[in-house]
Amino acid sequence: MSRSIRVGIVGACGRGGSFNAGCRDAGITVAAVCDINRDRLQEAAKSMGAAETYDSYEALLDKAKLNAVILGTPMPCHAPQAITALERGVSVLSEVPACVSVEECRDLVRVARRSKGIYMMAENYTYMKPNVVVREMVRRGVFGAPYYAEGEYIHELKELNEITVWRRRWQTGVNGITYGTHSLGPLLQWMPGNRVVEVCGRGSGHHHRDPRGALYENEDSCVMLCKMKSGGLAKIRVDMLSDRPHAMTNYQLQGTDGAYESSRGGPGDVDKVWLRSKSKEPKWLNLESLADEFMPDSWKQFGEQALKTGHGGGDYFEILDFANAITGRSPAPIGIHEAMDMTLPGLLSQQSIEQGGQWLPVPDSREW
Repeated sequence: MSRSIRVGIVGACGRGGSFNAGCRDAGITVAAVCDINRDRLQEAAKSMGAAETYDSYEALLDKAKLNAVILGTPMPCHAPQAITALERGVSVLSEVPACVSVEECRDLVRVARRSKGIYMMAENYTYMKPNVVVREMVRRGVFGAPYYAEGEYIHELKELNEITVWRRRWQTGVNGITYGTHSLGPLLQWMPGNRVVEVCGRGSGHHHRDPRGALYENEDSCVMLCKMKSGGLAKIRVDMLSDRPHAMTNYQLQGTDGAYESSRGGPGDVDKVWLRSKSKEPKWLNLESLADEFMPDSWKQFGEQALKTGHGGGDYFEILDFANAITGRSPAPIGIHEAMDMTLPGLLSQQSIEQGGQWLPVPDSREW
């Protein structure tokens, strides 16, 4: 069934190119590629086996006869491009975050509700092996009731800001948790049926300047506290400016019968878990020692191929899920409302910081 899916990859000369392997193995036809970088467009088309090239997104949608688009474009493009496709009944797999404002969120939800196309957000960190193993543990109940979690994205980006200049505005030029879905996404899946109902945000101040001597608008380390619908709590930290060893993502989960802490990448550090069912006394076990027992079937079947792609296999598995959603085999795991659950808290954290750390309610897009 997937062979009948004709997809266009947008941003094909950059981030979009990472989705090629997943499309190939899911049986999706990459019919067209689109990018404003005309010099590299033919090269991208050749590498993906695409017959058509476009340097205009509107022309792509007008002429390529697509079932779906994959948006690997800068953050401010995600919502407008998704809306344009969904209005034509074309399914969308969008890079993160879904939107850059609450107003965009409302517009996107309104269009997604009435579209014949499927919307899915490509939050690849929810697919990484340690995160899916922990998710399966939660599903089987061995954590008991999860009630506290932490997620961190610590990725120094000052030099990359100057290469991909949109980042200077949208990732380090807006104060708050501007890029929080990598941190929050897995936590929401570890607290199933939950969502963030209130946030409060604070920052650590400004200590770094860009090459032009201007202070970054984003405070160096921003923290967002999230009150969950269940009454639990989550803490999100995003830092894309501090000079320090690379840590990328860190996670913690606490339940009534278990605890998890991911590796921070230091000497000898590993992903570790304690489960009451494995040890009555609190004692860390290497998560990898339990991976086979709790490994989802998807990872058992496709893990080897997935690890050859980006983001720890995430770029691969999200394509498989997108293909299944388009063909009606299963619903999109991160559909429009799950995407809003992951995106909206960070947007409200920006407002909270402006208001001195005020706790603010997070709207539920299901009620819009």
